[in-house]
Amino acid sequence: MKKMNLGSSKIMVPAVAVGCMRMDGLKAEEAASYIEGCMEVGANLFDHADIYGNGECERIFGRACRLLADGSSEFSRDKIFVQSKCGIVPGKMYDLSRDYILKSVDGILERLDMDYLDMLILHRPDALMEPEEVAEAFDRLEQSGKVRYFGVSNQKPMQIELLKRYVGQPLLVNQLQFSLPVSNMVANGLEVNMTTDGSADRDGSVLDYCRLHDITIQAWSPFQMGNWKGLFLGSSEYPELNEVLHELSEKYNATDNMIATAWIMRHPANMQMIAGTMNLRRMEEISTASDLMITREEWYRLYLAAGHILP
Repeated sequence: MKKMNLGSSKIMVPAVAVGCMRMDGLKAEEAASYIEGCMEVGANLFDHADIYGNGECERIFGRACRLLADGSSEFSRDKIFVQSKCGIVPGKMYDLSRDYILKSVDGILERLDMDYLDMLILHRPDALMEPEEVAEAFDRLEQSGKVRYFGVSNQKPMQIELLKRYVGQPLLVNQLQFSLPVSNMVANGLEVNMTTDGSADRDGSVLDYCRLHDITIQAWSPFQMGNWKGLFLGSSEYPELNEVLHELSEKYNATDNMIATAWIMRHPANMQMIAGTMNLRRMEEISTASDLMITREEWYRLYLAAGHILP
């Protein structure tokens, strides 16, 4: 699988990350087998959040890693990159206060049964965030060795700039929803100076901002239609897109989800994709697709088939 630098760092990570949001559907033994299979294809970055499965995803992952460590001399903590997110209080609020961040990390580490996180990501912007408190939390976490690197999720450029004024650590990633249908951060750049729907800049030119500031975009829900409506792969809502995906899959001897992956990887922003499948065969396909290079014409053909326009 293709490797890439994480943000402005020299940390090498796989181009496809393993999203663990659905891991609570597995038993620890099943999760251990899945983790081992992912590592065999080079997918050793695992993405968590404290709210996934109400914490159960992290618990199962921790148990699975313990099983692997006890049963194999080849598995060790330093062979995997584990990141998690905090800041969402389900159904109530967002909380990026110092005390909540510190308490969240302690809970994450306890559930994972690990001494440190490779990266902590702030899950959603908090309207009541005091950046000085975030900076203090980050300093404590770094100095204690509980967190090595930091990032954000679903944040616009000026929100990141506000944090950067106070936070001493580089913000290496920004997790953003991105897929063939959900690609306004591309559309608003192509439909500039237009009054079309796609021309609306809903994110402050976050794509260009992240490229300018060496922040890796981690694309989440890469196969989703948006608004939690389900997958576009095989959906009757996207007949033209699925027709083109199938045509290209035959050309490249690939699967439709491999072509959809290749579309994201073809963008020069050098994004990292978070694949949320718990199906090992599908993860193997997606990992392989990180090396698949579609043409410029094919990229635009897929983009148009997803319902976007070229003015």
